[in-house]
Amino acid sequence: MIWLTWRQLRIPVAAVAAVVVAFALVLAATGSRLAELATTYRDVFDHLTASDRHLFYAGIVVVAVAPVIIGVFWGAPLVARELEAGTNRLAWTQSVTRTRWLATKLGVTTLAAAAAVGVLTFAVTWWSQPLDGALSSTHGSLPARLTPVSFAMRGIVPVGYAVFAVVLGATLGAVLRRSLPAMAVTLAVVTFVQIAVPIWIRPHLVPTAEQTVTFSREKLDGIGISDNGPGTTTQVTVNTKGGAGNWVLSNQTVDATGRATGVPSWFADCLPSPPAPGAANGPVQVQGPDKLDACFTRLNAEGYRQHVVYQPAKHFWPLQWAETGLFLGLSALLAWFCFWWTRRRLA
Repeated sequence: MIWLTWRQLRIPVAAVAAVVVAFALVLAATGSRLAELATTYRDVFDHLTASDRHLFYAGIVVVAVAPVIIGVFWGAPLVARELEAGTNRLAWTQSVTRTRWLATKLGVTTLAAAAAVGVLTFAVTWWSQPLDGALSSTHGSLPARLTPVSFAMRGIVPVGYAVFAVVLGATLGAVLRRSLPAMAVTLAVVTFVQIAVPIWIRPHLVPTAEQTVTFSREKLDGIGISDNGPGTTTQVTVNTKGGAGNWVLSNQTVDATGRATGVPSWFADCLPSPPAPGAANGPVQVQGPDKLDACFTRLNAEGYRQHVVYQPAKHFWPLQWAETGLFLGLSALLAWFCFWWTRRRLA
């Protein structure tokens, strides 16, 4: 049964392995130079080429797409294709039980998916390590590894996603009994999960940290201006830096009582007026460091503070293990349901 499963899977595995090996070779050829740059220059971002930055984001995209592709093309047809062709009955009427049949197919496919994505994410994580969160002298940056842009494309989490995608696809194939519908639903569900988890689940997997800080230019991360037209009050939002490598979840101004609020209306005078309609768009510059410092001093004197809730950079691996465990647990539940459905409901 293992030999038969491997023969059915060998072409998809060979295709994915070729892509993984090719991408890993490119990373291996360029990774040592990036490591040397990181040890030589503090502002490594300024010394990167356009190709380096493109390859950085290509690594994110490839690792994000890999579990989806494997779940759609390996997992969804795993059972559905056998049901469509009726070949499952041939196996079940021989000495192979339904449980052994599904366990072999699902086990071999899941292990192959975990191995392929594991090699890929190891290569991308190693190559990207000197660049994650790299800053330039002009405040340009690459996303840190804890941010939603990069987190699920580093470490061991992609392996958990790949296992989940394969088991989900196989389960949907068993229930729907058709490959194409199972592939479409697998694509939709895995994509939704990749978007939903960073928003609603990941921030709460590990307890967050928080701090309340005074205003200063050194801690300033940005100022947002919202003006809805004549007769309305200009709304100003001030954001404070959460620390290098931290994932900022909430950045709120609070008053002297600790209640979330906006900055007072007079702070709008610290900034230039919004550009007139039809004027050329460009970066908004404050009126000068001295005036901004005076405004921050007044904000602090009136009791305003910035309250920041964040996941510290040191929580990267605790979050990695927690999220991987979550997806392996979901995969185990789906696998149990798939076995139950195969034994009890498939004819």
